[in-house]
Amino acid sequence: MKKYRSYVLPVAIVLGLLLHRWCAMFSFLVPYIIFCILLLTFCSVDLRRLRMSTLDVWLMLFQLVVSVGSFAILRMLDVNMIVAEGILIGVLCPVASSVAVISCMLGANRETVTTYTIVGNLMVAVAAPVIFTAIGVHPELSFIDSFWLILKKIGPTLAFPFFIALLLQLIWPKANDAIAGINGLGFYLWSFALLFTLGQTIDFIFLHGDGNWVYIAWLGAASLLFCIVQFGFGRWLGRRYGDTVSGGQLLGQKNTAMGIWMANTFLHPLASVFMAFYSIFQNVFNSWQLWHYNRKK
Repeated sequence: MKKYRSYVLPVAIVLGLLLHRWCAMFSFLVPYIIFCILLLTFCSVDLRRLRMSTLDVWLMLFQLVVSVGSFAILRMLDVNMIVAEGILIGVLCPVASSVAVISCMLGANRETVTTYTIVGNLMVAVAAPVIFTAIGVHPELSFIDSFWLILKKIGPTLAFPFFIALLLQLIWPKANDAIAGINGLGFYLWSFALLFTLGQTIDFIFLHGDGNWVYIAWLGAASLLFCIVQFGFGRWLGRRYGDTVSGGQLLGQKNTAMGIWMANTFLHPLASVFMAFYSIFQNVFNSWQLWHYNRKK
């Protein structure tokens, strides 16, 4: 079955395009699927050994500095607010919760990926409300209100599997080992999550297309550019710390569903199209990476 894995992503993209309305109906299942994927991932590593590294610090700094800096520069150049907000959310958006699935298949260090999945998401939960409050798009939302909204969105999916895995490792290690033994199931769970997410993403683009094609074209071009930049810079940064794959995936692979929700909630809703396109671009690149990696092996 391993030789067919590199074809899962393009098949999901094609099915998501053809069946986008049907797939969007099942998008409510994605958080539950991600929960299962994270539980498999967390059970596969010794959570007591996780430590922040210098790589984690640089990745967080990139997200914060480049997201805010790009937004400020674009606004000074009088670039359209919607495009500037799309780039802001596209860089600030947290790492995908399911990043370990593809990363580990490509040879990344599981501990490195797991650590930043937790740390990176918590960083965004704290930093995003500050940034959104400073921008002032929704002045009625205070920092506490924004923080609570984001934490409620991130917390259950991320925290529950973490604490369940930690308890299993402490009091029932045999059960933890049994779950870790089937971590290969994560790829197939992720395949369904990808299908539903891409279907929802493509449906979202169709729904918001009427009368906005100029903005959508600019957002699509910017999304492709920053997808290349983030994967490329992440790989360069990861190489300096001995884990090229982790660096690229942790900076480039985004929780696009979370990004779309943040844009819809705190920014101009059309800015979320940036993340919709990003979802397609990152998965095309991941598909190529899997194909290339399997071919080399």
